[in-house]
This record gives sequence, structure tokens and C-alpha cells, in this order.
Amino acid sequence: MHRAIQRGTTADRRRKQGKLRKCTTRGRGGGMAKVLLLDDEVELREEIAAFLERRGWRVSQAGTVAEFRERAADLAFAIIDVMLPDGSGFDAAAWLRARHRDCGIVMLTARGETQDKINGLVGGADHYLVKPVKLIELDAILQALGRRVASDWRLDRQARVLFAPDGGRLDLSAGEIGLLALLARHPSEAVSRRQIAEAFGFDWVDYDERRLETMVSRLRQRWRGESGSELPLKTVHRTGYAFAAPLMVA
Repeated sequence: MHRAIQRGTTADRRRKQGKLRKCTTRGRGGGMAKVLLLDDEVELREEIAAFLERRGWRVSQAGTVAEFRERAADLAFAIIDVMLPDGSGFDAAAWLRARHRDCGIVMLTARGETQDKINGLVGGADHYLVKPVKLIELDAILQALGRRVASDWRLDRQARVLFAPDGGRLDLSAGEIGLLALLARHPSEAVSRRQIAEAFGFDWVDYDERRLETMVSRLRQRWRGESGSELPLKTVHRTGYAFAAPLMVA
């Protein structure tokens, strides 16, 4: 019986790891981005997760499609098996691609027929790997995906969450959601304080601008505290505010 994973020789591992450590996909707080691993074989799943964590990735695990959907809110990458107890990995990949356009998706399965590969790739996967696979190759593919996937920020209005390209996230208030959604409609352009106040339903003549300044300041501080990085929410002198990065609203 073939092993579902292969580690490669010690020399190969040392040589490849030395190269791969030069290229990282950073998540919040300086760590690697989050990977969600969907496989119903517990021993195999835990072995893959342990390896990826040693490589620096933040790994969350799921054994069913239902668990996968519950944990798919803030991931940057997904590794998905096909044959699952409560559904198909193909369907899980298609669902994820529809919900998270920028997520990197890797199918990792024993099903290696050409039609299976076509179904996976057409359905939303970026890569299709057939078991057994060397884990160092899986890590390299995640690294490569991190360099190629779209780098937009994403605002989920329904969940009230802001997602960074590296997988970082922040829960938002209704006011913060409204502000960022308005800025997203004017990419890299300044939106005046008056426009913002009136979008919130206030009369500009009576509006206290300090309310807006306080909201922006607190939002920046909370993002800095959660991620250790700066939010690209910029003050435009004598005008208003701009979000200085691509921001997709979902």
C-alpha cells in the first residue's frame, strides 16, 4: 500500500528547505498565512498539518465539508481531499472559490484520473496533486500560490469583517463597515468628510467632524493591535480619507 505522503531524501529536504525559507507568505503578526486542511483521514491530516506548522504555516483542520465551511472565514489557502463522508471535495472547492475569490486552493487526493483533475481545476482549484505527494512539494506550491493569488483587501459586509491579503482579519462595527464600503467605491481616491457624513445620514452643517476622526483613529489602532501592521486608510489633507489599496466588497 502506497503512503499518501512522501518526505524525500534527507539531502533533498535540507537543500530545498534552505531555498524555500527565503520565500515566505506572511500572515498577521509576522506569521505565515492560514491554511485550512480538509481530509477525513485523521492520521494523514495531522501529519500534513504538523509538517506545515513546522514550516511556519498556521493550519486549521477539518474532517468534513460541514466543518470546512464553518472554518473557512479567514483562510488564505485551502488543501482539499475529494472523497469525504458528507460530500465532495470538488463541491467544497467550488463553494470556497465562489465565496473567497482570492483564496489559493490545492486539491490533494488519491483520485488521479484526467477527468477528476479537469473537474477540480475547472471547479476552482489552482493546483491538483495526486497522493502520494512529497510534503516539501506541497509547501513549495503554497509558497508559489502566495506569490500569485490576488492581493486585494476584502470587506465582508454580512459578516462585518475586513480581511487583509495575507489572511489577517478584523471584526468591524456598522459604522466602520459603512465607511470602508464608501471608500471602496472610490478606489485610491479621497472621499471628503462631507461626503462621508452625508452618506451616514447627517446634515453636514451640524456634523461634528471629531466623531469621524475618532472612528478612523480607533479603527487604525485596532488593526495595528491585531496585525502589527498599518491599515492603508489614509488621511488626505484638508479633504477626507482614502483607502490606498484595492478593496473588494463582498
